[in-house]
Amino acid sequence: MAYDIDMIKKVYSQMGERVNAAREIVGKPLTLSEKILYSHLWDGTPTKKFNRGKDYVEFAPDRIACQDATAQMALLQFMQAGKKNVAVPTTVHCDHLIQAKLGAQFDLPSAKKSSDEVFDFLESVSNKYGIGFWKPGAGIIHQVVLENYAFPGGMMIGTDSHTVNAGGLGMVAIGVGGADAVDVMAGMAWELKFPKLIGVKLTGKLSGWTAPKDVILKVAGILTVKGGTGAIIEYFGEGAESMSATGKGTICNMGAEVGATTSTFGYDESMARYLRATNRADVADAANAVKEHLTGDAEVYANPEQYFDQVIEINLSELKPHLNGPFTPDLATPISEMGEKAKKNDWPINVDWGLIGSCTNSSYEDLTRAASIAKQAVDKKVKAKSDFGINPGSEQIRYTAERDGLLQIFEDLDATIFTNACGPCIGQWDRSDRKGEEKNTIVHSFNRNFSKRADGNPNTHAFVGSPEMVAAIAIAGRLDFDPTTDTLLNEDGEQVKLDEPTGLELPPKGFDVEDPGYLAPTEDGSSVEVKVNPKSERLQLLEPFEPWDGKNLMGAKLLIKAHGKCTTDHISMAGPWLRFRGHLDNISNNCLIGAVNAFNMKTNFVKNQITGEYDGVPATQRKYKAAGIPTVVVGDHNYGEGSSREHAAMEPRHLGVKVVLVKSFARIHETNLKKQGMLGLTFANESDYDLIQEDDTFNFIDLEDFAPDKQLTIEVVHADGSKDIIKANHTYNQPQIEWYKEGSALNLIKKQNAA
Repeated sequence: MAYDIDMIKKVYSQMGERVNAAREIVGKPLTLSEKILYSHLWDGTPTKKFNRGKDYVEFAPDRIACQDATAQMALLQFMQAGKKNVAVPTTVHCDHLIQAKLGAQFDLPSAKKSSDEVFDFLESVSNKYGIGFWKPGAGIIHQVVLENYAFPGGMMIGTDSHTVNAGGLGMVAIGVGGADAVDVMAGMAWELKFPKLIGVKLTGKLSGWTAPKDVILKVAGILTVKGGTGAIIEYFGEGAESMSATGKGTICNMGAEVGATTSTFGYDESMARYLRATNRADVADAANAVKEHLTGDAEVYANPEQYFDQVIEINLSELKPHLNGPFTPDLATPISEMGEKAKKNDWPINVDWGLIGSCTNSSYEDLTRAASIAKQAVDKKVKAKSDFGINPGSEQIRYTAERDGLLQIFEDLDATIFTNACGPCIGQWDRSDRKGEEKNTIVHSFNRNFSKRADGNPNTHAFVGSPEMVAAIAIAGRLDFDPTTDTLLNEDGEQVKLDEPTGLELPPKGFDVEDPGYLAPTEDGSSVEVKVNPKSERLQLLEPFEPWDGKNLMGAKLLIKAHGKCTTDHISMAGPWLRFRGHLDNISNNCLIGAVNAFNMKTNFVKNQITGEYDGVPATQRKYKAAGIPTVVVGDHNYGEGSSREHAAMEPRHLGVKVVLVKSFARIHETNLKKQGMLGLTFANESDYDLIQEDDTFNFIDLEDFAPDKQLTIEVVHADGSKDIIKANHTYNQPQIEWYKEGSALNLIKKQNAA
């Protein structure tokens, strides 16, 4: 039986009435995304039409999922909310704090020892507040959610940008910052600007070397890393129905890389098969009873241009396998063109590592397709030229894959089986073969390939592909290897060719597991004590941020003008810094250390306007804070692209930054800034970015009149005494302005609970 089956049945019992009401109000057939959004309104049955991309709407998500790195800060905030239990089903998954080094048998015990304080905290706080807890080694959050909690037509939020993976089972699942999750945990509405809709029509059928991963690699090339911002991507068509649920999950997962709010597919037989295979026949039966509401209306898919804001069509029968990268997930290259492109761009041809796993591609089907390539190499006497690493998605997958002989195939090729965890995908990788900053190439089935992300080396060229393509390239050891045409030299001196990959959608003997790694909370957690050592380097109880004094902000200094791409990895790096995710002051020592200073093109090297000297960003900002001087961060387009980590907003807030002024924001980061009481503004005239000089002072001369839809005026005073007056836009509505006034959204929650 499924977890929280009564909740799921309640959602379905209300869905028909709400969808029908929404269809009447909107006055036309509905997409699946609209059906789910309108059936999850905070106020219940729809009574008004919402404008896409404009109206802020309050929703009632069905559940919440948190991974261990972000759960620390989310639950530290929830502890301040004054609630006895979470208001909706919530889970915590320990998958980020496990470093890949020697293999699971060594790495998991090592992680339990080094992060025991954090795991103990998360287990105890989960037990106290009625939260399900998945132990270290249980699996990667999004794969575990897909196997246990995702359900067609549901809405969930999660404190990780790849929460969107659950769209593979027809959910609207959205990545958020911890403060958003705290609102819902505390029984409050969750606010989101009603998304625009992008329809992707899939025709034909995948075959040969082309995989579901290639669909999203192609879409990323079309939309770029910001083309999906503010939109839900809805996939449909015969091609969509021909793919497995986990394949759909892969596509939805990487939708985060184009900035999409989320991605989803309509309910179909592949989802029903997956639900039954994962012991959720009760959900499949319940979904079948309302299946007309769990996909878009037929008229929508017949004439998509009339119902979506943008339509993309991809013929899967013609789609070629791709590799995307390096350094950005939207640089899409068909594998047949990679050799020429790599040579032209001087990308290292020799491949050092092939890595399979992450929340994107670690399902049973993924492992079978990659294993089919690995087995050919073993049988045809071809040794892998690259090192090889595997991260299974969950203990259920690992156990089943071991039972079915899949892991042995990889081990026969000298692969290392890492823990059921994120590992190298998020920089949790103690890479033994290279310790410096040598230029090199790796290929992986992950979702992101930003500079430094996997191993901390800015010169590691990381390329994203399907598990089977990663396996083939790792075996060949060359980036320019095209398995559809090229051959390999085996140990007998013979030229051999790899056959097309084959895979199994689901294990023929069913899934199996001895200990999935789940701990249910006690029914009454009131007596559970949550301890945080005041001397801890890993955990720190939070102090409320100061409210706004209601006055204009004057005399603010420029901290940094960031040049080009500035992701959450640049603002708050992961990797070795993950250990401080529960200690705001300690992790703030990585604040903006990856951002490139536009005035000297260096990282972590900015001018202190008090002393005239140059220092690291956190050290400089701490001196401004000690002197009581407010500061401003200036950035380029899509600022805050990447993960949902609210640390990227909390760190500058904690250190005394008052304003982030950029050309444009990534959705989650803009919301995180608002939640933490920051001013997140955009240049009304993007070229005004070029006016900002290194010694500038900012005066926000009409902040006292802060109001929705009203531009703010900024007086920029240069070192020579000259001034520029610029206008800044914002997207704050009145409730969000109240967050700013109170110092944070959490401050407002506490104030309301105390009233």
